[in-house]
Amino acid sequence: MATKTATKPAAPYVARLKDLYNTQYAAELQKELGLANPHLVPRLEKIVVNVGLGRAKDDKKILATASNTLRKITGQEPIDTIAKLSIAGFKLREGNKIGIKVTLRGNRMYEFADRLINIVLPRLRDFHGVKAGAFDKSGNYSIGFVDQSVFPEL
Repeated sequence: MATKTATKPAAPYVARLKDLYNTQYAAELQKELGLANPHLVPRLEKIVVNVGLGRAKDDKKILATASNTLRKITGQEPIDTIAKLSIAGFKLREGNKIGIKVTLRGNRMYEFADRLINIVLPRLRDFHGVKAGAFDKSGNYSIGFVDQSVFPEL
């Protein structure tokens, strides 16, 4: 009679940066900021990657190229962003496609942040660090790239 051996289910995948944050960085931040409750430690909620099409908003080929590039960089299908208002000075009508965006959460977010910090930013020409003044009043951080060719996926 054969005995059944219990096999352990595979451990769920956890992004490297998320694991580092949970095991090391969160405790260090809590100590440095003098917080009594560990739930008050700042953390990432989501990363939104967007591409504004600018003057090329009417060209379908540029929209497809930008969408393909964003899909390769983030690993997710981008959605179109449309104008909420008509602005005559910009020759913009309500409902026009003006860009694309992807919202990353969970492990994908941490993987993207890890690649951005460790691979992309050091590859930038004349990179002298990110600006501390790029935070808004709500704690959101904004960074912009002119050249996307520094991403290893491209």
